Amino acid sequence: MYREKQTTASNGFVWLFLLLTIAILSFLSIIRNAPRDNAGAVILSVIVLVVAIFCLGGLFIVNPNEAKALVLFGKYKGTVKQDGFYWANPFYVKRRVSLRVRNFETAKLKVNDIHANPIEIGAIVVWKVVETAEALFEVENYEKYVSVQTESALRATASQFAYDAHQAGEESLSTHAAEVSKHLQAAIQDRLSRAGVEVMEARISHLAYSPEIAAAMLQRQQASAIIAARFKIVEGAVGMVENALDLLAKKNIVQLDDERKATMVSNLLVVLCSERSTQPVVNAGSLYT
Repeated sequence: MYREKQTTASNGFVWLFLLLTIAILSFLSIIRNAPRDNAGAVILSVIVLVVAIFCLGGLFIVNPNEAKALVLFGKYKGTVKQDGFYWANPFYVKRRVSLRVRNFETAKLKVNDIHANPIEIGAIVVWKVVETAEALFEVENYEKYVSVQTESALRATASQFAYDAHQAGEESLSTHAAEVSKHLQAAIQDRLSRAGVEVMEARISHLAYSPEIAAAMLQRQQASAIIAARFKIVEGAVGMVENALDLLAKKNIVQLDDERKATMVSNLLVVLCSERSTQPVVNAGSLYT
């Protein structure tokens, strides 16, 4: 397993000045010795000039938030991370790796949640390379590796949660975004650690039922909302009826027996819980006639 080795390279400006000086002096030597038929000096000057020009190929630039991995004849020699102008052995292959923070958005994936309901889900992942050697030499293409493994982790995470919570305290994709994001980030990081990648953030960007069941699930959600609203209405109505009976008894406005209380409770509940406006009926007689 490859591990990153940070290395330093020589100052590029010093080497540029030195190599240009050698090249110029060699060129002048060729011009000076060619008319004199001094073949040995000319050949030597040509060799020196060619070597100087070849060594200019060892100059390279490292930009901010960038690294250059140095490889000599297939052997990893180290990584230069400090930005600047450098010179290294011209036989080195200098492979660029960006250390910048990057975003990746998955496609909308169709998966099944923990209850086997088909859903559509997508995610956004914020990541960066922290180990250049692993990113270059442990995987074939680390950017594609991030893409494939992120989608794999997203599928696995979606299958461990329900779209909606059916029980109190149950974590779901729609109601526990923070918990799901932490779980997703851990799952992606576990898969990408071999590629020298750090996952800084992962969050759900798209979540919906699949079109074939979306209408049925919408009806289910509406039914749940209606039941919850009815429960609140009935709970409030019972409290109002109880308060009305207590006030009537406390102020001694009217004495009600159990049957009259039952009738009053029934009428009040109908008035308070009905979806439509009630029509009052005036009773001019007695309840018992």
